[in-house]
Amino acid sequence: MYNRILLAVDLTDESIKVANKAVGLCKATGAKLTILHVIESLNYAYGGDVPIDITDIQAQLQDTAKERIAILEDQIDAPVEECCITQGGIESEIHRIAEEKQVDLIVVGSHCRHGLALLLGSTANGVLHGAPCDVLAIKVVKD
Repeated sequence: MYNRILLAVDLTDESIKVANKAVGLCKATGAKLTILHVIESLNYAYGGDVPIDITDIQAQLQDTAKERIAILEDQIDAPVEECCITQGGIESEIHRIAEEKQVDLIVVGSHCRHGLALLLGSTANGVLHGAPCDVLAIKVVKD
């Protein structure tokens, strides 16, 4: 069924819920798990028009992501083949890594927003459109 699963996480507290679903799928199918976190580039987010040097900020975001992804990896009950942290547009980077790693399934969390956020689209919706494989959106609700 699935041989390679890409778990794309935003590293919020709810990421463990999404990770546990991906781990369950890995155990059921024997698939290998890769965890991905994309740091949205400040240049990308602001259209390339950032008037200050953001090198230190990007380095801090990278360091924080490394710490949080290591914590997540320790919390899940499954071997992780690889953890990736990349920078750029979230949906495009998820698609790129999925193709590069030749994954069969991308697992993402969906915060099920309403109103304006729904009109603007969500990350899960963006990942779905243009994905090179199946996409599973896990509904995430805050406790």
